[in-house]
Amino acid sequence: MSDVTAIDNLVKKHQELKKEIAKIIIGQDEVIDQILISIFAGGHALLVGVPGLAKTLMVNTISQALGLQFKRIQFTPDLMPSDILGSEILDESRTFKFIKGPIFSNIILADEINRTPPKTQAALLEAMQEKTVTVAGHNYKLDAPYFVLATQNPIEQEGTYPLPEAQLDRFMFAINLEYPSFEEEVNVVKATTSNSKPQVNALFNAQEIIDFQQLVRRIPVADNVIEYAVALVGKTRPKSDAAPEIVKEYIDWGAGPRASQNLILAAKTHAAVNGKYSPDIEDVKAVATGILRHRIIKNYKAEAEGYTEDSIIAKIL
Repeated sequence: MSDVTAIDNLVKKHQELKKEIAKIIIGQDEVIDQILISIFAGGHALLVGVPGLAKTLMVNTISQALGLQFKRIQFTPDLMPSDILGSEILDESRTFKFIKGPIFSNIILADEINRTPPKTQAALLEAMQEKTVTVAGHNYKLDAPYFVLATQNPIEQEGTYPLPEAQLDRFMFAINLEYPSFEEEVNVVKATTSNSKPQVNALFNAQEIIDFQQLVRRIPVADNVIEYAVALVGKTRPKSDAAPEIVKEYIDWGAGPRASQNLILAAKTHAAVNGKYSPDIEDVKAVATGILRHRIIKNYKAEAEGYTEDSIIAKIL
């Protein structure tokens, strides 16, 4: 199959996938689009939203529609790294045997990831970047495809452990979930308080998703699009000559090179699922906010004057 045919096939399957997800999840189109871009680009996503916005249900539904194995880890202050990774036990023949933890799955929902101490958060770092786990000196490869979709509650910050910048940088997207509209909420209430239970069909398998990820990497990109993405990331760095005044005034630290890489990968995926054979600058702009918002650090002045990450990014696009 040629790459052009494969992209046409991806467009069709992507539309079917969104219809399948819509059986359970009402609205939240932009959020679902970003999660799917993240998955087809081989990245991870951080979902930030108040309780009750169906974050867990959304991830579960997407994993069912993708035909992938799904595990949920509820992060708590007493969770230990071995609770996630697994541990070695002494079996009846008095030999050590490794029992795999919940991290060994295709899609991991790391629920309330900022509720657990840094040593447990760090247990995810190797898995997210290297797709491997090291326990007691032994290296275990994780099954492909592998995605971490983590959630954070933006309201209650007491007794939480904010993710360090190095770990935030490993998430391709930071996705903000907003409240549903009036009509959407009416439909949610109707759907969830009745007896009907729609069945979600698996439209993909693991190998198909791996093939689509490889297809995305083969998509050609014009030099001017790559230069635009790199220049855009450069504008977020306050010490850069290219940084506009708003960045120099309100940002302490800008995005690193991983942001440029993710911008191009996400732009390629955005172009592919919309039936384009190569991304343009508009595709980079379409994914920029979700990719940059968790990679820039505002200063106190920005907080005091009510500037958000999104409003600063909007001014440099």
